[in-house]
Amino acid sequence: MKRRHFIKNAALSSAGLAVSGSIVGCADTPSEEKKISLAPTSKKATLPMVIATWHVIDATAKAMEILQAGGNALDAVEQGCRVEEANEKGQSVGKGGLPDRDGNVTLDACIMNKHGNCGSVVYLQNITHAVSVARKVMENTPHVMLAGEGAKQFAISEGFKIENLLTDASKKAWEKWQVEAKYKPIINIENHDTIGMLAIDKNGDISGACTTSGLAYKLGGRVGDSPIIGSGLFIDNEIGGCVATGLGEEVVKTVGSFLVVELMRQGKSPQEACEEAIGRIVNKPHSNFKDFQVGYIAVNKKGETGSYSIHQWFSMTKFQDGVNEQIQSDYFNKG
Repeated sequence: MKRRHFIKNAALSSAGLAVSGSIVGCADTPSEEKKISLAPTSKKATLPMVIATWHVIDATAKAMEILQAGGNALDAVEQGCRVEEANEKGQSVGKGGLPDRDGNVTLDACIMNKHGNCGSVVYLQNITHAVSVARKVMENTPHVMLAGEGAKQFAISEGFKIENLLTDASKKAWEKWQVEAKYKPIINIENHDTIGMLAIDKNGDISGACTTSGLAYKLGGRVGDSPIIGSGLFIDNEIGGCVATGLGEEVVKTVGSFLVVELMRQGKSPQEACEEAIGRIVNKPHSNFKDFQVGYIAVNKKGETGSYSIHQWFSMTKFQDGVNEQIQSDYFNKG
């Protein structure tokens, strides 16, 4: 099942956004073995291991390749996310991402290592590998976050090449959207299918990364949760890590990934922590959760994993013990 084919097919026709490009997932014919199972899993972990949001088995395969060659978790999540950033067919991450309402492709990304160091870029244009720029921010500057033109000029100074990120397919999708120009997010065709990835290397150290082109046809300048440490991503190497996907505004309101890790610190399993974090969103007074999607994946220091979402069809990809598998998440809204 493709990442963006979420729930209620009827919503596709009513939304006016159901262009083929807006619901395309990752490569349809991945090279790695694919298995479908159900979350959660809590068996004792064999290291190394990688998990990621959505059906991204080519990305997790790349991350595992790095780990098996002796690379660390930070190298793995960066290289894994770069696979999706270069996947023009995905239209949600990196080159080929769907633009804002003005036709500009703008990228957000962050990365965090085992020491709690982190780097982030927001509203980055014309640079494909935002996650790698974020790592350069972390390693080569005294800052955590760079934005807009400053982030772009920094990337150029670090040797990144300028590219036109608006592909013909994404341009056509944007032009079709302009006919009605509806801005209200529709469940799972909001086109913000962030890739978030967590890895544990052979030493038991954890790192994570997030990268996205954000909400399609958003207001110019909009930033979601993905580049915000504590919202889209959080790592505590003593406890575990979490990444989020979905409508970023709702994740930011609850500092979702930090919340999941803190709940694990209190003794909850990754699955229990993800479920409670979703509960913090859906149980808010006057919550309109039926109108949007949020999903979390998490791993603890033991290598136990969890994933949970508001609505059906969210999935996690996990590579462990030689098996690269898609795991369907449990979800809250079963009514």
